[in-house]
Amino acid sequence: MNTAHMQTIAAQTFSADVQARFDRELAKYPADQKQSAVIACLSIVQQTQGHVSPESEKGVALYLGMPVMAVHEVSTFYNMFNLKAVGRYKINVCTNLPCQLRGGQKALHHLCDKLQVEVGATTADGMFTLQPAECMGACADAPVLLVNDRSMCSYMSDDKLDQLIDGLRLAAKEPS
Repeated sequence: MNTAHMQTIAAQTFSADVQARFDRELAKYPADQKQSAVIACLSIVQQTQGHVSPESEKGVALYLGMPVMAVHEVSTFYNMFNLKAVGRYKINVCTNLPCQLRGGQKALHHLCDKLQVEVGATTADGMFTLQPAECMGACADAPVLLVNDRSMCSYMSDDKLDQLIDGLRLAAKEPS
């Protein structure tokens, strides 16, 4: 499949704006190493679509000229990529051993009870998705969690967890 044909197929998957963002990322690498932009392209997809679908993995693969399975391997390796739609707030709670020893599992279960949701699920109102996570590199601050892959919260006691959820609910109600 030639480059023009691959980009035509990718154009059917992604908007012109998304493709322009892909191109800015591709410009950072030599032409023969454009696959190096896979994480950046998947991040763009997630920012614009909310998650990385099988169709978008295929589109990224075509755009970068790499096997779909290679893109899928990247999107499934990193827990920052959502392979299905998630709530407005995705909360990842570290459950690695150091955090577990300092209440990480307890924090996860407290959030399950407060949100009335199972681990890995999204609340009925679509507001929160709760997930366990691997090490976040802040073991001394345990238990820790990450909100929307961007905001790390440390020393999360039950009171602080309640305040976080209540604050996010309140923020969601405020006009943007």
